[in-house]
Amino acid sequence: MNDASSSLGASETEIIAPLAADPAAGTNAAHATGDAVPDGVAVFSGEAPASKTFWANLNHPFGMGLSLTLGGLVAVVLGLAFWNLSTIIIYVVFALFAALGLDPVVRWFERHRVSRPWAIVIVYSTFAALFAGVLLLVVPALVKQLTAFFGDLPKSIDAFQNSDFYGWLSDTFGTQVGAILQQVETFLTNPANIAAITGGVFKFGVTVATTISGLLIVLVLSLYFLASLPAMKVSLNRFAPARNRAKAADLTEQITDSIGGYLMGMVILAFCNSIVAFFLHLFLGLPFPALMAVLAFAITLIPLIGSVLYWITATVLALFTGWLPALLFAVIYLVYIQIEAYVLTPKVMNRAVSVPGALVVIGALVGGTLLGLLGALVAIPITASILLIIKQVFIPRQDAKL
Repeated sequence: MNDASSSLGASETEIIAPLAADPAAGTNAAHATGDAVPDGVAVFSGEAPASKTFWANLNHPFGMGLSLTLGGLVAVVLGLAFWNLSTIIIYVVFALFAALGLDPVVRWFERHRVSRPWAIVIVYSTFAALFAGVLLLVVPALVKQLTAFFGDLPKSIDAFQNSDFYGWLSDTFGTQVGAILQQVETFLTNPANIAAITGGVFKFGVTVATTISGLLIVLVLSLYFLASLPAMKVSLNRFAPARNRAKAADLTEQITDSIGGYLMGMVILAFCNSIVAFFLHLFLGLPFPALMAVLAFAITLIPLIGSVLYWITATVLALFTGWLPALLFAVIYLVYIQIEAYVLTPKVMNRAVSVPGALVVIGALVGGTLLGLLGALVAIPITASILLIIKQVFIPRQDAKL
């Protein structure tokens, strides 16, 4: 019995040893005969063992079907959870981008020997004071001007009908202009239509309460993110292999700096637009300067096309006052757009990663479609970050392949 076992062990050793020395020979022999590659040979040759391949699982159809079904159910549950948590995810993303936008200001204080906690307190206190001041100055004027807008709407339409521009429209397009204007006046002066637009008083109140609570959540989250941003960067870099952590840390710094610089620059440019719009409406005698300044700030946050959209909107609204104020506003604001594009934007955006114009438009459209104004605002820095990763990670790897 021992002799038989010894001869059997010797024969197995004689078979496996050549295969271990030349695993390709065993693999080729198995493929030539049409048999499955033995597990031992597969391990030596780098292939998957025969018992672990997809085709081997077909021998157990019930187990494979159960696994696929459970995987599909898990995917559906995760999708539903993501959909139900979409509002919270938006809050988190908005708070993270707000923290990245405020981080350059905090780091400026740190460079001037102010500790990070005190720098955060100074930044948030300053923004809270500015926000409170803007609310105290703008909200009463805004409410007053909105009330005046709807109260003076019939007079404004009558003045517009007596203007030369309305005469030119009537001569060019016929009586349809008057009919359309009458329908617009009837729609806007009917309180039922205004209530329908806002969804009713109750729904409007719920929307306002939800917006305020969302802003508070974003404010608190951004405070936590801003305080722990250095630790978050360190933790993120530890996911990279040790040999690549220095490069990952440098890439993370570049991405966060570009996002923070871009977001802060967009807010500064939008604020400049609102100031210019306010004083233009004030000096040209155009109605509702505070309301138009708020509208300018909101619209010009849209990348690339925001200033043009506001220019068109404000010019059309200025035509209700007269063609000369509208013409002056259009010319002066168009000059400001050129100054902003060639002077202000390069100086403000000097730390942001440059993105081709076509990708800016595509990113803004995709982000605006998915997440509205927030999506359009964060789409450009996300696009810039992806381009930065492609340039510094993917392209060098492709260049290294010969």
